[in-house]
Amino acid sequence: MDVTKRYITKICRVAQRYAHLALKDVALGTSEYECLHYIRKNRGITQEGLREIMGIDKSAITRMLINLEKKGYLLRKASETDKRAKQLFLTDKATEIKGASSSVESFFYEWLIEDINPDEKKVFLKVLNELYAKSKRERVENFVNIKKRDVEFYGKAKD
Repeated sequence: MDVTKRYITKICRVAQRYAHLALKDVALGTSEYECLHYIRKNRGITQEGLREIMGIDKSAITRMLINLEKKGYLLRKASETDKRAKQLFLTDKATEIKGASSSVESFFYEWLIEDINPDEKKVFLKVLNELYAKSKRERVENFVNIKKRDVEFYGKAKD
């Protein structure tokens, strides 16, 4: 039974819709934002490395990168160690929208919790921080604990 009723996911989806509406002039899809996020976190990553992180096929990542390059958000440069590989870098334009996107999301979440009384808000934010820390540790550990639970529950891991 889902005790959260997926409320975190649903709230996140509403926040993304608001951000998309507020940033409609930017004309980027969710996958493109995600792609730029990974490139920002892994400056100089290769196209193949990005494909592996995002878990999408070669043609899809190629199309996305071509579109991002045409829109002026991305630079592809030949790798110094492997001339066949292209390293990916964000342009100043991409860096600017990161700030705008974060501001819009922050504005939405501030609006969302403004009516919660200060004591409840303090507890809520403490719990939310703990959940985030746990999820981040699990991601860093390649989801080893949740995969173990998956095996125990379903009898096999979902990869």
